[in-house]
Amino acid sequence: MVIFFVNQNLAKADFIKPNSNIKPKEVIKIQLKSLMKNDKPSKDNGIKQTWEFAHPSNQRYTGPLSNFTKMIKGDSYKMLIDHIGHEIIEIDNDEKRALYEVVILGPDKKYFKFRWQVEKFLKDGPLKNCWLTTVVSQPIPLGSST
Repeated sequence: MVIFFVNQNLAKADFIKPNSNIKPKEVIKIQLKSLMKNDKPSKDNGIKQTWEFAHPSNQRYTGPLSNFTKMIKGDSYKMLIDHIGHEIIEIDNDEKRALYEVVILGPDKKYFKFRWQVEKFLKDGPLKNCWLTTVVSQPIPLGSST
């Protein structure tokens, strides 16, 4: 019984909340690393972690977490789930907005490119000055690794 409680606390400790010390590129790294192992330590944990770093305007647009989960598992973004690897390249960055090109190698060994934008949340509240994802483009297929 004790082991169960210890393991549950470790799982919660692995869940990262937005804070103003996390840099823009780190936000994307957190999201991508969690999506690489989507069901670790629990089902859809990666999607839930990604949702934590979605800007409130993005959350309003995509709907509640259940809709976001369906969207990520849908045809447009399913290659992010359990992907094999990723590369994050900075395109533009200022005090309020940062834009990155993200290339992922999906579980089917096909490459896809995304534009991933994060913005600093400027309103008062617990998210003030946190970098959060505002836009992820539709994927652009880049071909296969084989």
